[in-house]
Order: sequence, then structure tokens, then C-alpha cells
Amino acid sequence: MAETTGTRVTRRALLGGALAALAGSALAEGPVDSLRPRARPSNLGKSTAPSAESLVEKARLTGRVGYVVADAESGLTLEGQDTRVALPPASVCKALTSVYALEVLGADHRFETTLLATGPILDGRLDGDLVLFGSGDPTLDTDGLGTLATRLKEAGVTEVAGRFLVYGGALPFVPTIDVEQPDHVAYSPAVSGLNLNFNRVHFEWKRESGKWDVTMDARTGKYRPDVTVASMQVADRAGPVYTYEDRDDRDRWTVADGALGKGGSRWLPIFKPELYAGEVFGILARAHGIVLKEAELAELPPEGEVLASFESGPLVEILEDMLYHSTNITAECVGMSASRKLNPGTASLVESAATMSGWLSDKFRTDGVAVVDHSGLGGDSRVMADAMMRVLADPISQKRLRPILKSITMRDKQRRPLPNSPTKVVAKTGTLNFVSGLAGYITGPGGKELVFAIFCADVPRREALGDHERERPPGMMAWNGRAKILQQDLIDRWSETYR
Repeated sequence: MAETTGTRVTRRALLGGALAALAGSALAEGPVDSLRPRARPSNLGKSTAPSAESLVEKARLTGRVGYVVADAESGLTLEGQDTRVALPPASVCKALTSVYALEVLGADHRFETTLLATGPILDGRLDGDLVLFGSGDPTLDTDGLGTLATRLKEAGVTEVAGRFLVYGGALPFVPTIDVEQPDHVAYSPAVSGLNLNFNRVHFEWKRESGKWDVTMDARTGKYRPDVTVASMQVADRAGPVYTYEDRDDRDRWTVADGALGKGGSRWLPIFKPELYAGEVFGILARAHGIVLKEAELAELPPEGEVLASFESGPLVEILEDMLYHSTNITAECVGMSASRKLNPGTASLVESAATMSGWLSDKFRTDGVAVVDHSGLGGDSRVMADAMMRVLADPISQKRLRPILKSITMRDKQRRPLPNSPTKVVAKTGTLNFVSGLAGYITGPGGKELVFAIFCADVPRREALGDHERERPPGMMAWNGRAKILQQDLIDRWSETYR
């Protein structure tokens, strides 16, 4: 999606100031080690592991590689390369966002979606407006709205005389997480204070009687209501596969019939999240005998009596799921929620990311974080390996973040999985075009605890990609594969060397 012009400040412009401050250190050739003293391994001279430099050379990666490993107990750096070169973190950024959200919001924080009445209820009739009010829940789904509709019925409402309003202003509205992504990728939807099904719509197509039957629905475990806020038209063309148009407050899609095969389905992003949630709730309310008018956007936060509410799970569980599935919209919602708590005037995703960058710098005494979002999807974010290590090595992170990171499968020399490997790793991965990162914790065969960060990126090659190359750029899979092999080889070396 193209970013609108006007008075909005782009992420590149805002990031420019942050990167300017880092230009002398973050973007230039940095010292090999962090500023922490190097610990001398007790088994120096006994290890047969290949040197880290030889592993980097063997990987044959274009671009830059920055890595660092430290003792998890003392925080002392053991070895590193280009530790203060600022590189795109990709989804490794979600680990930083998790630390930020857990500290600012608290592990037990829950998001609440409520129904408000702006008038009295007499004999089941609401003499006023009904408001669906979101607080930024990234996990709200159609089943949750179904529960909310049931609770509205239980509250005694059978009729609504006024309007049906939807409000998502608890968070800044984000038209799409990353403007450089193709329109049709479901991992870069719009974000607001009222979201549904990770702001995705299910598109399914079947060939029947020589014609295409297409549906767009908001399916979850219990329900699959068809929606009109997003529609699809099959076009007689070879390409492009998808086109998108924002028309009449609706997401209007077309798809090339030559790309459909015999049938199939996929998720598409939603760019009208409040209206999407409103339409789906209206369908579910109607199933309970409550007929609502078509949903309208509320520009200002309405005031009224709470009729019913639906709570998310605790934040720590939301983040554990986010880290496992690397869900971008979850990262943006929790990150902006934390920033709004610190600064209620936060007006954009870029401002929120800058607030997080500043908070991390102050909290962990590092100057190496300058991000443009909370998910890492934006390729303009920059993080130093040394800064990442400092955050992870802090006792706060080891207590809060380490238990919810995903276990990483170790592999043998033939790259086959080693489920019983004596080396245990929990970490966050990150992948963009010609960007690969991994950061987390290692428990070695002898019980030694290490903390590490590895960032690999070929920024010039990434920035040279044309629009048509960004979804499947040539050479990306091979480059990414070599980066992942390097990450595993470095972990193997550190497990062997620092026992």
C-alpha cells in the first residue's frame, strides 16, 4: 500500500534523525568487541572448534555480519565481530518489544473490548447508540465477538434505536505496517485499537459449472460469516495476480484468473479493521435477534455505560504466542499500547517506535537501537549486536523474556535435526529479504549459560530490489540458507569453546 502524502511524517524521515546520531558509531566500522571487558576462557588452547572468522568466511555472505556472545551470568563479552555496526534486526526486534511491553504494561495486562450504551435501556430497547470500543487487543477473533454478542443479549438488549459505532482510537491508526510490502501479504495489514482475526480476511475460490465461486469470510473455530467490507472480483488477465483499491470505505480486490488453478484459499490483509469488526459483530448480534444499523466510525472516544466486555489472555501469553509465530500485528499493538501508556499523545507508529528506542537506551544504557516499528518488518530499523546482547543479558530480560522464547532446533553436520542435542537454544529469529538475525540464550553441554546476537544483512542488495522482486527476490533463498548455517555454526563453536 502506498503511504498517503500530506502532513504525515514518514518513518524514513523520523529515523533519519536517530540514525544521524548513530552515524559515527552504528553505521561505521565499529570495534570488534563491545565496551565490556573480554573474559578469557578457562579452556583456552584446548578447543578444536573452528574460529569464528573462518566460519564467517566460509558462509560467503555478501553484506555485513555482526555478532557477539557473552557470559549470561556476568554479562562479560567473550567474542564478537562488528558488534557496533547497526543492521536491520528483522523480527528479532520482537524480542525487544516483548521486554518493553512486559516492563511498561506488566505480564498480567489484559486488553478489553467493550460494548457501550450512550443512552438508557427500557424494556430491552437501547434508546441511544451502541459502541464497539477496542483497547488494542491484537488477539480478538470472531469467536470473541460471538461471546460479546451473547453477553449483550444477556444484558437484556433486544433492540438498538440509535447508531452502531465502532471505535479504534485507543491506538494510532496504521494504514499498513510496512509501506514497502506488496498489498496482498497478510503479514502487513492495517493496525488500530479495534482489530479482528489479526486483521486478515479468508479468501477462498472454487470452480463450479465453468465459473468461479469466491468467498471472503471472517472464519474462526465456531463461525465463518461472509463479509462485504472486503470483496474479490476475478479478472480475465494473466497478471498481476492481485490488485487492491480503497473504494467506498471498502477493500476492493481483483485476482487474475490465470493464477487460480482449480481452487484454493489464502488469507488477505484487512485495511478497514474497525468496519470489518463492526460488520462481523453485526452479523453475530443478528443471530441473537439484535438488529444493528450498519457500523459507522466514531472519530472521538464515546462515553457511556458498559453493557458487556471481553478480555484477552494475559500479556505474557500473548507475547509467547507472538514470539513463536512471529506475528507482526501483535508486536505493533503491544508496542504502541506501551508507548501510549508512557506518552498518551503518541500519534503514530514511528513515534511509538522512537519512544521504545529511547526507553531501551535509557533502561539498558545502550545507544544501539533505532527502530521504525515494533515488529521489525520495516527494513529501515537498525540495531547493533552489542545493544541486543546488552538487553538480553540484563537480569530483567533473563527473568521475563527468556522463559517465553522459542526453542531452536540444533542440527548435525548434514543439517539434520538433533532433537536430543546437549546444546539448548532459545531465541528469536528474524528474516527479511537479504536480512537474517538470531538472538537469545545458549545452555551448553556443560551447563554454561551464554547470551548472543547475530545479525547478517546485505542492505545495498536489499534496497536495490524493484517492486516486482520483493516477494521472491532472486538469490534470496540461497543467501538466507547460508546465513542460517552460519548462525548454527557459530552456536556450535561457542558451545564447544566456552564450556
